[in-house]
Amino acid sequence: MYQREDENIKKSLDWFTIALYLILIVCGWLSIYGASYQYEHAGSLFDGRAGSQLIWMGTSIILGFIILKLDSNMYDILAYYIYAFFMLLLLVTAIVAPDIKGSRSWLVITDTIRLQPAEFAKFAVALALARLLNTYNFKLLQPKNLLLIALIIIVPMVLILLQKETGSALVYTAFVLMLYREGLPGIVLFLGIAAIVFFVIGLKYSETDMGIIPTGEFITIILVIIIAAILLLSYRQDKIAARNIVLGAIGIFGISYLISLLGIDVDFGVTALISVGSLVVYLLFLAKKYWSKVYLLTAVFAIGSVLFVGSVDYLFSDVMQPHQQMRIKVTLGMEDDLMGAGYNVNQSKIAIGSGGLLGKGYLNGTQTKLKYVPEQDTDFIFCTVGEEQGFVGSVAVLFLFLALILRLIYLAERQKSIFGRVYGYCVASIFLFHVIINIGMVIGLTPVIGIPLPFFSYGGSSLWGFTILLFIFLRIDMARKRR
Repeated sequence: MYQREDENIKKSLDWFTIALYLILIVCGWLSIYGASYQYEHAGSLFDGRAGSQLIWMGTSIILGFIILKLDSNMYDILAYYIYAFFMLLLLVTAIVAPDIKGSRSWLVITDTIRLQPAEFAKFAVALALARLLNTYNFKLLQPKNLLLIALIIIVPMVLILLQKETGSALVYTAFVLMLYREGLPGIVLFLGIAAIVFFVIGLKYSETDMGIIPTGEFITIILVIIIAAILLLSYRQDKIAARNIVLGAIGIFGISYLISLLGIDVDFGVTALISVGSLVVYLLFLAKKYWSKVYLLTAVFAIGSVLFVGSVDYLFSDVMQPHQQMRIKVTLGMEDDLMGAGYNVNQSKIAIGSGGLLGKGYLNGTQTKLKYVPEQDTDFIFCTVGEEQGFVGSVAVLFLFLALILRLIYLAERQKSIFGRVYGYCVASIFLFHVIINIGMVIGLTPVIGIPLPFFSYGGSSLWGFTILLFIFLRIDMARKRR
Protein backbone atom coordinates (compact mmCIF):
# COMPACT_ATOMS: atom_id res chain seq x y z
CA MET A 1 0.00 0.00 0.00
CA TYR A 2 1.11 3.52 -0.78
CA GLN A 3 1.09 6.17 1.85
CA ARG A 4 -0.75 9.35 1.02
CA GLU A 5 1.52 11.58 -1.09
CA ASP A 6 2.69 14.83 0.38
CA GLU A 7 1.24 17.45 -1.95
CA ASN A 8 2.90 20.33 -0.14
CA ILE A 9 5.26 21.68 -2.79
CA LYS A 10 7.11 23.85 -0.30
CA LYS A 11 8.26 20.82 1.69
CA SER A 12 8.95 18.19 -0.97
CA LEU A 13 10.13 20.16 -4.03
CA ASP A 14 13.86 20.43 -4.68
CA TRP A 15 14.18 24.20 -4.56
CA PHE A 16 17.88 24.17 -5.38
CA THR A 17 17.11 22.81 -8.85
CA ILE A 18 14.28 25.31 -9.23
CA ALA A 19 16.72 28.12 -8.38
CA LEU A 20 19.19 26.87 -10.99
CA TYR A 21 16.38 26.67 -13.54
CA LEU A 22 15.25 30.25 -12.87
CA ILE A 23 18.82 31.59 -12.95
CA LEU A 24 19.50 29.84 -16.26
CA ILE A 25 16.36 31.06 -18.02
CA VAL A 26 16.95 34.62 -16.79
CA CYS A 27 20.59 34.53 -17.95
CA GLY A 28 19.36 33.06 -21.22
CA TRP A 29 16.86 35.88 -21.71
CA LEU A 30 19.53 38.49 -20.95
CA SER A 31 21.76 36.88 -23.59
CA ILE A 32 18.96 36.84 -26.15
CA TYR A 33 18.17 40.48 -25.41
CA GLY A 34 21.87 41.33 -25.76
CA ALA A 35 22.18 39.41 -29.03
CA SER A 36 19.14 41.09 -30.60
CA TYR A 37 19.62 44.57 -29.14
CA GLN A 38 20.27 47.41 -31.59
CA TYR A 39 21.23 50.88 -30.41
CA GLU A 40 19.55 52.65 -33.29
CA HIS A 41 16.30 50.70 -32.81
CA ALA A 42 16.25 50.27 -29.04
CA GLY A 43 12.74 49.49 -27.89
CA SER A 44 10.94 48.02 -24.92
CA LEU A 45 11.66 44.66 -23.34
CA PHE A 46 8.63 43.22 -25.12
CA ASP A 47 9.82 43.97 -28.65
CA GLY A 48 11.31 41.42 -31.04
CA ARG A 49 12.67 38.05 -30.03
CA ALA A 50 13.45 39.14 -26.48
CA GLY A 51 9.78 39.96 -25.98
CA SER A 52 8.69 36.64 -27.48
CA GLN A 53 11.11 34.79 -25.23
CA LEU A 54 9.64 36.54 -22.18
CA ILE A 55 6.26 35.15 -23.13
CA TRP A 56 7.72 31.66 -23.56
CA MET A 57 9.43 32.00 -20.17
CA GLY A 58 6.19 32.94 -18.47
CA THR A 59 4.26 30.10 -20.08
CA SER A 60 7.10 27.68 -19.23
CA ILE A 61 6.90 28.58 -15.53
CA ILE A 62 3.12 28.08 -15.62
CA LEU A 63 3.60 24.77 -17.42
CA GLY A 64 6.13 23.67 -14.82
CA PHE A 65 3.74 24.52 -11.99
CA ILE A 66 0.95 22.51 -13.66
CA ILE A 67 3.27 19.50 -14.00
CA LEU A 68 4.12 19.71 -10.29
CA LYS A 69 0.42 19.59 -9.41
CA LEU A 70 -0.30 16.44 -11.44
CA ASP A 71 -0.24 12.96 -9.95
CA SER A 72 3.22 11.44 -10.38
CA ASN A 73 1.72 7.97 -11.02
CA MET A 74 0.37 9.10 -14.39
CA TYR A 75 3.85 9.31 -15.92
CA ASP A 76 4.49 5.65 -15.22
CA ILE A 77 1.00 4.51 -16.20
CA LEU A 78 0.79 6.56 -19.41
CA ALA A 79 4.46 6.33 -20.48
CA TYR A 80 3.88 4.08 -23.49
CA TYR A 81 0.80 6.04 -24.60
CA ILE A 82 2.73 9.32 -24.42
CA TYR A 83 5.55 7.73 -26.42
CA ALA A 84 3.15 6.43 -29.10
CA PHE A 85 1.45 9.83 -29.39
CA PHE A 86 4.71 11.69 -29.99
CA MET A 87 6.00 9.10 -32.45
CA LEU A 88 2.79 9.58 -34.43
CA LEU A 89 3.25 13.35 -34.18
CA LEU A 90 6.82 13.06 -35.49
CA LEU A 91 5.56 11.02 -38.44
CA VAL A 92 2.81 13.53 -39.21
CA THR A 93 5.34 16.35 -38.98
CA ALA A 94 7.61 14.69 -41.54
CA ILE A 95 4.64 14.46 -43.93
CA VAL A 96 2.76 17.75 -43.51
CA ALA A 97 5.33 20.24 -42.19
CA PRO A 98 6.46 22.94 -44.67
CA ASP A 99 10.06 23.12 -45.81
CA ILE A 100 11.82 25.72 -43.63
CA LYS A 101 15.55 26.21 -44.24
CA GLY A 102 15.87 22.73 -45.73
CA SER A 103 14.03 20.78 -43.01
CA ARG A 104 10.43 19.76 -42.40
CA SER A 105 10.49 19.76 -38.61
CA TRP A 106 8.15 22.63 -37.69
CA LEU A 107 4.38 22.47 -37.33
CA VAL A 108 3.00 25.91 -38.21
CA ILE A 109 0.15 26.74 -35.82
CA THR A 110 -0.22 30.42 -36.75
CA ASP A 111 1.91 32.95 -38.60
CA THR A 112 3.87 33.62 -35.40
CA ILE A 113 3.64 30.28 -33.56
CA ARG A 114 5.56 27.21 -34.70
CA LEU A 115 6.25 24.06 -32.71
CA GLN A 116 9.03 21.52 -33.17
CA PRO A 117 7.79 18.09 -31.96
CA ALA A 118 11.34 16.69 -31.81
CA GLU A 119 11.99 18.89 -28.76
CA PHE A 120 9.00 17.41 -26.91
CA ALA A 121 9.60 13.80 -27.93
CA LYS A 122 12.69 13.67 -25.66
CA PHE A 123 10.66 13.40 -22.47
CA ALA A 124 8.38 10.83 -24.13
CA VAL A 125 11.37 8.62 -24.97
CA ALA A 126 12.75 9.08 -21.44
CA LEU A 127 9.42 8.01 -19.92
CA ALA A 128 9.18 4.95 -22.18
CA LEU A 129 12.72 3.86 -21.29
CA ALA A 130 12.03 4.37 -17.58
CA ARG A 131 8.83 2.34 -17.82
CA LEU A 132 10.56 -0.49 -19.69
CA LEU A 133 13.51 -0.73 -17.31
CA ASN A 134 11.12 -0.61 -14.35
CA THR A 135 9.40 -3.79 -15.57
CA TYR A 136 9.40 -6.58 -12.99
CA ASN A 137 12.44 -8.86 -13.24
CA PHE A 138 13.87 -6.81 -16.13
CA LYS A 139 17.35 -7.94 -17.22
CA LEU A 140 19.16 -5.27 -19.23
CA LEU A 141 21.59 -7.56 -21.05
CA GLN A 142 19.01 -9.99 -22.40
CA PRO A 143 18.99 -9.71 -26.23
CA LYS A 144 15.23 -9.17 -26.32
CA ASN A 145 15.42 -6.30 -23.85
CA LEU A 146 18.37 -4.68 -25.62
CA LEU A 147 16.37 -4.85 -28.85
CA LEU A 148 13.38 -3.15 -27.21
CA ILE A 149 15.60 -0.39 -25.80
CA ALA A 150 17.21 0.10 -29.21
CA LEU A 151 13.80 0.37 -30.88
CA ILE A 152 12.55 2.96 -28.39
CA ILE A 153 15.60 5.12 -29.13
CA ILE A 154 15.98 4.48 -32.87
CA VAL A 155 12.35 5.00 -33.93
CA PRO A 156 12.29 8.75 -33.10
CA MET A 157 15.75 9.15 -34.62
CA VAL A 158 14.54 7.69 -37.93
CA LEU A 159 11.38 9.83 -37.90
CA ILE A 160 13.42 12.97 -37.22
CA LEU A 161 15.88 12.07 -39.96
CA LEU A 162 12.90 11.93 -42.32
CA GLN A 163 12.38 15.57 -41.36
CA LYS A 164 16.00 16.25 -42.44
CA GLU A 165 17.01 17.24 -38.90
CA THR A 166 20.24 15.31 -38.35
CA GLY A 167 21.29 17.32 -35.30
CA SER A 168 18.02 16.77 -33.43
CA ALA A 169 18.17 13.06 -34.25
CA LEU A 170 21.69 12.71 -32.85
CA VAL A 171 20.54 14.08 -29.49
CA TYR A 172 18.67 10.83 -28.85
CA THR A 173 21.94 8.91 -28.73
CA ALA A 174 22.45 10.60 -25.34
CA PHE A 175 20.03 8.10 -23.81
CA VAL A 176 22.73 5.46 -24.16
CA LEU A 177 24.64 7.21 -21.35
CA MET A 178 21.83 6.30 -18.96
CA LEU A 179 22.25 2.62 -19.77
CA TYR A 180 25.76 2.53 -18.26
CA ARG A 181 24.29 3.39 -14.87
CA GLU A 182 21.88 0.47 -15.32
CA GLY A 183 24.60 -2.07 -16.14
CA LEU A 184 25.53 -1.76 -19.80
CA PRO A 185 29.17 -2.93 -20.17
CA GLY A 186 31.73 -0.19 -20.69
CA ILE A 187 33.04 -2.00 -23.75
CA VAL A 188 30.03 -0.70 -25.69
CA LEU A 189 31.05 2.90 -24.97
CA PHE A 190 34.63 1.99 -25.83
CA LEU A 191 33.57 0.58 -29.19
CA GLY A 192 31.55 3.72 -29.90
CA ILE A 193 34.55 5.93 -29.17
CA ALA A 194 36.75 3.66 -31.29
CA ALA A 195 34.32 4.00 -34.21
CA ILE A 196 34.47 7.81 -33.94
CA VAL A 197 38.28 7.74 -33.84
CA PHE A 198 38.43 5.40 -36.84
CA PHE A 199 36.01 7.61 -38.77
CA VAL A 200 37.98 10.80 -38.04
CA ILE A 201 41.39 9.29 -38.86
CA GLY A 202 40.11 7.44 -41.90
CA LEU A 203 38.52 10.60 -43.25
CA LYS A 204 41.19 13.14 -42.33
CA TYR A 205 43.99 11.18 -44.01
CA SER A 206 41.91 9.73 -46.83
CA GLU A 207 43.51 11.97 -49.46
CA THR A 208 47.01 10.53 -49.01
CA ASP A 209 47.77 7.00 -50.13
CA MET A 210 50.16 4.20 -49.24
CA GLY A 211 50.03 1.96 -52.26
CA ILE A 212 46.48 0.68 -52.72
CA ILE A 213 45.32 1.71 -49.26
CA PRO A 214 44.79 5.28 -47.98
CA THR A 215 47.00 6.44 -45.10
CA GLY A 216 43.96 6.89 -42.84
CA GLU A 217 42.93 3.27 -43.27
CA PHE A 218 46.54 2.14 -42.74
CA ILE A 219 46.73 3.99 -39.41
CA THR A 220 43.39 2.64 -38.21
CA ILE A 221 44.41 -0.94 -39.00
CA ILE A 222 47.46 -0.45 -36.79
CA LEU A 223 45.16 0.88 -34.06
CA VAL A 224 42.91 -2.17 -34.45
CA ILE A 225 45.87 -4.46 -33.76
CA ILE A 226 46.89 -2.46 -30.68
CA ILE A 227 43.33 -2.34 -29.34
CA ALA A 228 42.93 -6.09 -29.84
CA ALA A 229 46.00 -6.68 -27.66
CA ILE A 230 44.60 -4.33 -24.99
CA LEU A 231 41.25 -6.16 -25.00
CA LEU A 232 42.94 -9.50 -24.36
CA LEU A 233 44.91 -7.98 -21.50
CA SER A 234 41.80 -6.40 -19.99
CA TYR A 235 39.29 -9.25 -20.30
CA ARG A 236 41.51 -12.38 -20.28
CA GLN A 237 44.75 -11.15 -18.67
CA ASP A 238 46.40 -13.09 -21.48
CA LYS A 239 49.82 -11.43 -21.65
CA ILE A 240 51.22 -14.10 -23.96
CA ALA A 241 48.50 -13.64 -26.60
CA ALA A 242 48.75 -9.86 -26.39
CA ARG A 243 52.52 -10.05 -26.76
CA ASN A 244 52.23 -12.41 -29.73
CA ILE A 245 49.79 -10.07 -31.47
CA VAL A 246 52.09 -7.06 -31.12
CA LEU A 247 55.28 -8.96 -31.95
CA GLY A 248 53.59 -10.65 -34.90
CA ALA A 249 52.57 -7.30 -36.38
CA ILE A 250 56.05 -5.88 -35.77
CA GLY A 251 57.56 -8.95 -37.41
CA ILE A 252 55.38 -8.69 -40.52
CA PHE A 253 56.13 -4.98 -40.94
CA GLY A 254 59.82 -5.54 -40.16
CA ILE A 255 60.15 -8.21 -42.83
CA SER A 256 58.34 -5.98 -45.34
CA TYR A 257 60.70 -3.11 -44.53
CA LEU A 258 63.80 -5.29 -44.94
CA ILE A 259 62.50 -6.49 -48.30
CA SER A 260 62.00 -2.87 -49.38
CA LEU A 261 65.66 -2.15 -48.53
CA LEU A 262 66.63 -4.73 -51.16
CA GLY A 263 65.07 -2.56 -53.84
CA ILE A 264 61.88 -4.59 -54.07
CA ASP A 265 58.64 -2.58 -54.13
CA VAL A 266 56.56 -3.31 -51.05
CA ASP A 267 52.96 -2.20 -50.63
CA PHE A 268 52.61 -1.45 -46.91
CA GLY A 269 48.87 -1.19 -47.33
CA VAL A 270 48.80 -4.86 -48.26
CA THR A 271 51.18 -5.51 -45.37
CA ALA A 272 48.68 -3.94 -42.97
CA LEU A 273 45.88 -6.13 -44.34
CA ILE A 274 48.09 -9.23 -43.96
CA SER A 275 48.76 -8.23 -40.35
CA VAL A 276 45.10 -7.88 -39.44
CA GLY A 277 44.30 -11.09 -41.35
CA SER A 278 46.94 -12.95 -39.34
CA LEU A 279 45.49 -11.43 -36.17
CA VAL A 280 42.01 -12.74 -36.96
CA VAL A 281 43.30 -16.24 -37.74
CA TYR A 282 45.27 -16.30 -34.48
CA LEU A 283 42.28 -15.14 -32.45
CA LEU A 284 40.01 -17.76 -34.01
CA PHE A 285 42.61 -20.40 -33.16
CA LEU A 286 42.66 -19.26 -29.53
CA ALA A 287 38.84 -19.15 -29.41
CA LYS A 288 38.66 -22.78 -30.52
CA LYS A 289 41.51 -23.85 -28.22
CA TYR A 290 40.13 -22.26 -25.04
CA TRP A 291 36.42 -22.10 -25.93
CA SER A 292 36.43 -18.44 -24.91
CA LYS A 293 34.08 -15.84 -26.34
CA VAL A 294 36.62 -13.09 -25.61
CA TYR A 295 38.91 -14.24 -28.42
CA LEU A 296 35.98 -14.72 -30.80
CA LEU A 297 34.49 -11.30 -30.04
CA THR A 298 37.92 -9.66 -30.40
CA ALA A 299 38.21 -11.28 -33.84
CA VAL A 300 34.74 -9.97 -34.72
CA PHE A 301 35.84 -6.51 -33.52
CA ALA A 302 38.91 -6.64 -35.79
CA ILE A 303 36.90 -7.74 -38.84
CA GLY A 304 34.12 -5.22 -38.14
CA SER A 305 36.61 -2.39 -37.66
CA VAL A 306 38.32 -3.07 -40.97
CA LEU A 307 34.96 -3.20 -42.76
CA PHE A 308 33.86 0.01 -41.02
CA VAL A 309 37.08 1.80 -41.96
CA GLY A 310 36.62 0.67 -45.54
CA SER A 311 33.10 2.14 -45.57
CA VAL A 312 34.07 5.58 -44.21
CA ASP A 313 34.43 7.08 -47.66
CA TYR A 314 31.02 5.73 -48.71
CA LEU A 315 29.33 7.01 -45.53
CA PHE A 316 30.88 10.42 -45.97
CA SER A 317 30.46 10.84 -49.73
CA ASP A 318 27.17 9.06 -50.43
CA VAL A 319 25.16 9.15 -47.19
CA MET A 320 25.90 12.61 -45.77
CA GLN A 321 24.57 15.77 -47.37
CA PRO A 322 27.07 18.21 -48.98
CA HIS A 323 26.63 20.81 -46.22
CA GLN A 324 27.25 18.13 -43.58
CA GLN A 325 30.39 17.02 -45.39
CA MET A 326 31.71 20.57 -45.49
CA ARG A 327 31.00 21.15 -41.79
CA ILE A 328 32.96 18.02 -40.85
CA LYS A 329 35.84 19.01 -43.13
CA VAL A 330 35.96 22.46 -41.55
CA THR A 331 35.94 20.97 -38.04
CA LEU A 332 38.76 18.53 -38.91
CA GLY A 333 40.81 21.27 -40.55
CA MET A 334 40.54 19.71 -44.01
CA GLU A 335 38.91 22.86 -45.40
CA ASP A 336 38.88 26.51 -44.32
CA ASP A 337 35.86 27.86 -46.22
CA LEU A 338 35.75 30.96 -44.02
CA MET A 339 33.09 32.52 -46.21
CA GLY A 340 30.97 29.37 -46.47
CA ALA A 341 30.44 26.46 -44.07
CA GLY A 342 33.13 27.72 -41.72
CA TYR A 343 31.83 31.29 -41.55
CA ASN A 344 29.60 30.84 -38.48
CA VAL A 345 32.26 29.11 -36.41
CA ASN A 346 34.99 31.54 -37.46
CA GLN A 347 32.92 34.59 -36.55
CA SER A 348 31.84 32.92 -33.31
CA LYS A 349 35.44 32.29 -32.28
CA ILE A 350 36.32 35.90 -33.12
CA ALA A 351 33.44 37.12 -30.93
CA ILE A 352 34.39 34.89 -28.00
CA GLY A 353 38.09 35.71 -28.31
CA SER A 354 37.41 39.44 -28.43
CA GLY A 355 35.70 39.22 -25.04
CA GLY A 356 38.99 38.59 -23.26
CA LEU A 357 39.00 37.91 -19.55
CA LEU A 358 36.12 40.10 -18.34
CA GLY A 359 34.26 40.82 -21.59
CA LYS A 360 33.25 44.04 -23.27
CA GLY A 361 30.29 44.59 -20.99
CA TYR A 362 26.58 43.90 -21.34
CA LEU A 363 25.13 45.22 -24.63
CA ASN A 364 28.62 46.32 -25.76
CA GLY A 365 29.57 43.37 -27.94
CA THR A 366 30.59 44.68 -31.37
CA GLN A 367 30.51 41.33 -33.18
CA THR A 368 26.99 40.60 -31.98
CA LYS A 369 25.66 44.14 -32.38
CA LEU A 370 26.91 44.28 -35.97
CA LYS A 371 25.34 40.85 -36.64
CA TYR A 372 28.55 39.20 -37.80
CA VAL A 373 27.55 35.88 -36.23
CA PRO A 374 24.55 34.19 -37.89
CA GLU A 375 22.05 32.50 -35.53
CA GLN A 376 23.67 34.37 -32.63
CA ASP A 377 20.51 34.26 -30.53
CA THR A 378 19.72 30.59 -31.22
CA ASP A 379 22.39 27.93 -31.85
CA PHE A 380 25.31 30.33 -31.39
CA ILE A 381 24.00 32.17 -28.34
CA PHE A 382 27.09 31.24 -26.30
CA CYS A 383 29.26 33.56 -28.41
CA THR A 384 27.21 36.47 -27.03
CA VAL A 385 28.07 35.35 -23.51
CA GLY A 386 31.75 35.04 -24.43
CA GLU A 387 31.99 38.47 -26.04
CA GLU A 388 30.04 40.47 -23.48
CA GLN A 389 30.94 38.60 -20.28
CA GLY A 390 34.37 37.28 -21.28
CA PHE A 391 36.14 34.20 -19.96
CA VAL A 392 34.83 34.76 -16.43
CA GLY A 393 31.21 34.97 -17.54
CA SER A 394 31.56 31.95 -19.83
CA VAL A 395 33.02 29.86 -17.03
CA ALA A 396 30.21 31.01 -14.72
CA VAL A 397 27.62 29.77 -17.23
CA LEU A 398 29.44 26.45 -17.55
CA PHE A 399 29.46 26.08 -13.77
CA LEU A 400 25.71 26.71 -13.67
CA PHE A 401 25.15 23.88 -16.14
CA LEU A 402 27.60 21.67 -14.27
CA ALA A 403 25.74 22.34 -11.02
CA LEU A 404 22.43 21.47 -12.70
CA ILE A 405 23.73 18.20 -14.18
CA LEU A 406 25.41 17.11 -10.94
CA ARG A 407 22.24 17.96 -9.01
CA LEU A 408 20.18 15.86 -11.43
CA ILE A 409 22.53 12.92 -10.92
CA TYR A 410 22.23 13.36 -7.14
CA LEU A 411 18.43 13.43 -7.36
CA ALA A 412 18.44 10.38 -9.63
CA GLU A 413 20.54 8.41 -7.16
CA ARG A 414 18.20 9.13 -4.26
CA GLN A 415 15.13 7.78 -6.04
CA LYS A 416 13.40 4.81 -4.44
CA SER A 417 12.25 3.36 -7.76
CA ILE A 418 14.05 2.26 -10.89
CA PHE A 419 11.55 4.34 -12.88
CA GLY A 420 12.60 7.56 -11.15
CA ARG A 421 16.31 6.79 -11.33
CA VAL A 422 16.25 5.90 -15.02
CA TYR A 423 14.20 8.96 -15.94
CA GLY A 424 16.54 11.18 -13.90
CA TYR A 425 19.60 9.87 -15.68
CA CYS A 426 17.85 10.34 -19.03
CA VAL A 427 17.27 14.01 -18.15
CA ALA A 428 20.89 14.48 -17.05
CA SER A 429 22.15 12.78 -20.23
CA ILE A 430 20.10 15.04 -22.50
CA PHE A 431 21.32 18.21 -20.77
CA LEU A 432 24.92 16.98 -20.83
CA PHE A 433 24.77 16.19 -24.55
CA HIS A 434 23.23 19.55 -25.46
CA VAL A 435 25.72 21.57 -23.44
CA ILE A 436 28.83 19.73 -24.67
CA ILE A 437 27.84 19.63 -28.34
CA ASN A 438 26.40 23.17 -28.54
CA ILE A 439 29.36 24.86 -26.85
CA GLY A 440 31.74 22.54 -28.71
CA MET A 441 30.37 23.64 -32.09
CA VAL A 442 30.42 27.33 -31.07
CA ILE A 443 34.16 27.15 -30.31
CA GLY A 444 34.93 24.86 -33.25
CA LEU A 445 35.56 21.57 -31.42
CA THR A 446 32.56 19.70 -32.84
CA PRO A 447 30.75 19.90 -36.18
CA VAL A 448 27.86 22.35 -36.44
CA ILE A 449 24.72 20.22 -36.11
CA GLY A 450 22.27 22.90 -35.03
CA ILE A 451 21.08 22.01 -31.53
CA PRO A 452 20.12 24.63 -28.91
CA LEU A 453 21.85 25.50 -25.65
CA PRO A 454 19.30 24.65 -22.92
CA PHE A 455 17.44 27.69 -21.53
CA PHE A 456 19.70 30.08 -23.47
CA SER A 457 18.87 29.62 -27.14
CA TYR A 458 15.83 31.50 -28.41
CA GLY A 459 12.79 29.36 -29.10
CA GLY A 460 9.56 28.33 -27.43
CA SER A 461 9.73 24.65 -28.41
CA SER A 462 13.21 24.32 -26.95
CA LEU A 463 12.32 26.09 -23.69
CA TRP A 464 9.06 24.19 -23.27
CA GLY A 465 10.73 20.89 -24.11
CA PHE A 466 13.51 21.30 -21.53
CA THR A 467 11.04 22.61 -18.94
CA ILE A 468 8.74 19.60 -19.34
CA LEU A 469 11.70 17.23 -19.26
CA LEU A 470 13.01 18.76 -16.03
CA PHE A 471 9.77 19.36 -14.15
CA ILE A 472 8.45 15.84 -14.72
CA PHE A 473 11.56 14.61 -12.94
CA LEU A 474 11.07 17.11 -10.12
CA ARG A 475 7.48 15.84 -9.75
CA ILE A 476 8.71 12.24 -9.63
CA ASP A 477 11.31 13.26 -7.06
CA MET A 478 8.61 14.87 -4.90
CA ALA A 479 6.92 11.46 -4.57
CA ARG A 480 10.10 9.46 -3.89
CA LYS A 481 9.18 8.82 -0.22
CA ARG A 482 6.19 6.70 -1.13
CA ARG A 483 6.29 3.09 0.00
